[in-house]
Amino acid sequence: MSFDENLGARLRSILSDRPDVVEKRMFGGLAFMVNGRMCCGIIKNDLMLRVGPRRLEELLKKPHARVMDFTGRPSKNMIYVSPAGLRTEAALRTWVDKSLDWLSDDQVAKKPKAKAKKPRA
Repeated sequence: MSFDENLGARLRSILSDRPDVVEKRMFGGLAFMVNGRMCCGIIKNDLMLRVGPRRLEELLKKPHARVMDFTGRPSKNMIYVSPAGLRTEAALRTWVDKSLDWLSDDQVAKKPKAKAKKPRA
């Protein structure tokens, strides 16, 4: 499966000033991880965004946004934005900022993994 390389370049440009961004191929597309958490990406020609539960319904009311349903079932706290909603750099940046805002909330700070207990001898 391919994805919109031009959109990928635009996302790289927006995220280029952040040292905590890692790019990964996922879902047959491209994902951008911020501080180890998925922020945004591309599936075919659509922008996918993790927006969290607090703003999900509000953002789904915006033009060009819809529930992300990559597997045929809605993905929790994720949306797609169609290409028509990404025509300008300002529009794309606004969408990406929605995801970055959610990732920067204290509520979603990545919790350290619990250390595995050693079995008793």
